[in-house]
Amino acid sequence: MKTEKILLAVTIAAAAALSRFRFADFTGNVAGAGERVLGVPTSSFAQGEQASVATHGEILVEAGAAIAEGAEVESDASGRAVTKNAGVAWGVARDAAGAAGDIIRVLR
Repeated sequence: MKTEKILLAVTIAAAAALSRFRFADFTGNVAGAGERVLGVPTSSFAQGEQASVATHGEILVEAGAAIAEGAEVESDASGRAVTKNAGVAWGVARDAAGAAGDIIRVLR
């Protein structure tokens, strides 16, 4: 079982439902493909709730595709981590993901 080490969490009003393990943006929405990411919600939150979002540390994130350990990651269109392509990097994968849906640690 993987564990996380959250060094900093901030709160933001959830503009949409936010899911645990998926990236959130600075406006309280699920992060889009390549978008700048605020962090990962520490739980699932309904629209309108004050959401706790982990921004720094070794944080658990759902992969959107296979990712190599040590690769920089960014958000896909569903707020999942994918290997950085042309978007804004959010951190470095501490674990390899074999496929979409795997939960990996991302160091930021």
